[in-house]
Amino acid sequence: MNLWEYVEDRWDLILFETAQHASMVAQCVLVAAVLGVLVGVATYRHPRMASLATSSAGVLFTVPSLALLGLMIPLLGLGVAPSVTAIVIYALLPIVRNTVVGLQGVDPLLVDAARGIGMSRRRTLARIELPLAWPVILTGIRVSTQLAMGIGAVAAYVSGPGLGEQIFSGLARLGGANAVNATLTGTIGVAVLALLFDACYVLLGRLTAPDGPLRRLVTARSAHV
Repeated sequence: MNLWEYVEDRWDLILFETAQHASMVAQCVLVAAVLGVLVGVATYRHPRMASLATSSAGVLFTVPSLALLGLMIPLLGLGVAPSVTAIVIYALLPIVRNTVVGLQGVDPLLVDAARGIGMSRRRTLARIELPLAWPVILTGIRVSTQLAMGIGAVAAYVSGPGLGEQIFSGLARLGGANAVNATLTGTIGVAVLALLFDACYVLLGRLTAPDGPLRRLVTARSAHV
């Protein structure tokens, strides 16, 4: 049985695992984005705190994925819980770092001008700093998504959902029937998903660019308020 025949024979299962993988990655990156941006916003004005937050996320990032997943088994068991926790942890570093870098890179003169015309610190953050830092933050989220794709496949080690099951199943049966087909199916599926997610981020970046339609719409509505 060649690869195409293998995929056709197990199309429903592969499609289900692909949807599981995409859903898991999307939800984990969303959680990581919320946490990472909040941490970045809370620390970027204080260099020591920002450095501590980035360093802490970096230390967690250096832990090998299989080791981290293995350490979570006694605490969280097998399945979704350790998989989601590991993906969120690994996705945090690029988002925290890029949020801090993006916000610190905003021209202080613009912030001073906003405060000078009576804007509160919170309003300045929402109306001036975050929109200007958004391209950098989005790049961090984009990198985190690619990392999450790979970690999501490794999560099959703890019975996590997704295409990693195809990869680990194939590797466990190397030399047996369809072992290579299963491994290739999972690997190619993860790569295709990564490309699709990246294309979505490219589109989102264009829509939310300073001259993009979404940014113009928000600006127009704000002008009427």
